[in-house]
Amino acid sequence: MPSFSSLVALAALPLVQLASAHGYVAGLKVNQGTWIAGTNPNWYYQPSGTAPNTPGWRALNQDNGFVSPSAYQTSDIACHKSATPGQTYVSANGGDTLTLYWNTWPDTHRGPIINYLAKCSGECTSAAPGSLSFTKISQAAYLSGSNPGKWVTDTMVSSNFTSDVKLPAGLAPGNYVLRHEIIALHSAGSPNGAQSYPQCLNIKVGGSGSKALPAGVPATKFYTATDKGILFNLYTTFSSYPIPGPAVWSG
Repeated sequence: MPSFSSLVALAALPLVQLASAHGYVAGLKVNQGTWIAGTNPNWYYQPSGTAPNTPGWRALNQDNGFVSPSAYQTSDIACHKSATPGQTYVSANGGDTLTLYWNTWPDTHRGPIINYLAKCSGECTSAAPGSLSFTKISQAAYLSGSNPGKWVTDTMVSSNFTSDVKLPAGLAPGNYVLRHEIIALHSAGSPNGAQSYPQCLNIKVGGSGSKALPAGVPATKFYTATDKGILFNLYTTFSSYPIPGPAVWSG
């Protein structure tokens, strides 16, 4: 889990920053194994060279803010604002389950949780977000009810802010970027109101799998501001929800 020093650094931040917090992926476990740190936007404030090297990509999201639909055609939608790659990898095999731990999440911020995977042409530790082509590997969203109804984010909140991602079985070894995203819909009834919270982590897949990912698409091709799953009124009567983005790869 997060180190004592990280918690102390967080406690020292101005209260205005904490008040605006939505969340980020603080870490993960592979098959419920040992804790692996992800990232922390507040490392930005530490002296140069003192933040730990981790697989989580870093971004200029110190306000724990979001990427709005007006920025969906920029590289910010890939791994968050002005993202730079993590400097280590999570080691896993095809078929493994990654349990991602958000540090927190507001229960009012309901919406889909979507997972994508991109194969790096070399080391993910030097990849640029705009160079990655992603394949959607899983998604979940609306569960029941309406106005606002029950959503997969409610399950995440009640599960200690955790979300599971299963890597495709038989996935070929290599270096990959996992893109894990929540799209909060509480303001999505208005134009430019949806809030995307993309989080990226480097994954080094081992094993003897042979399945290659499809070519994929850059994140700038995922969504438009007028997609039915982006411009969506959470506070009305509905019985379904169209999850935005490309189709899930069947593997």
